[in-house]
Amino acid sequence: MAELKLPVSEERIRELEVGDFVELTGRMITGRDAPHKWLMEDRREDVLPFMKDTVIYHCGPVVAKHDDGSYDFVAAGPTTSIREEPYQADVIGRYGLRGVIGKGGMGQKTLAGLAEHGAVYLHAVGGAAQVLARAIPRVERVFMLDEFGVPEALWVIEVERFPVMVTMDSHGTSLHDEVEGHSQAKLKELLGSTG
Repeated sequence: MAELKLPVSEERIRELEVGDFVELTGRMITGRDAPHKWLMEDRREDVLPFMKDTVIYHCGPVVAKHDDGSYDFVAAGPTTSIREEPYQADVIGRYGLRGVIGKGGMGQKTLAGLAEHGAVYLHAVGGAAQVLARAIPRVERVFMLDEFGVPEALWVIEVERFPVMVTMDSHGTSLHDEVEGHSQAKLKELLGSTG
């Protein structure tokens, strides 16, 4: 498993292919439904430096706030990414993202955006929220906490050896499409044999 330092260059991202396992170390940001819409309403110059050449994590974390005002992630599992399909390619292009982390994959618009802008979709393990939170040693800051609440806020986090797998790459390949194609073919075969 290779370590991928964030921020990361487009050239390095274009070297990755579906099936590669990587561990992320560096700065990334979380964001789900509300932030994607908010990010596209206009160019958020205040958020841009925290997104360029890094990844956005589709995650609604459980967060502990300490007496000194600092935060820690208690649970940080991936949420289903397809909900962000209407916005994701545009957010990648506008903010210079190099990747998206989530679960379940995304659609053709995002796949085309990954190829155009030099980005990848990274699958995180579902059901391992507390384990993944251990790979997040520091919360740097948060945007839109009061407006969106803890799960929907944009959390700028430092990660250390955060494990993911490339399931959509910048070459137009999607493991999710391949699995769906094989599943459809098998279903057709099974249904044909019952007639």
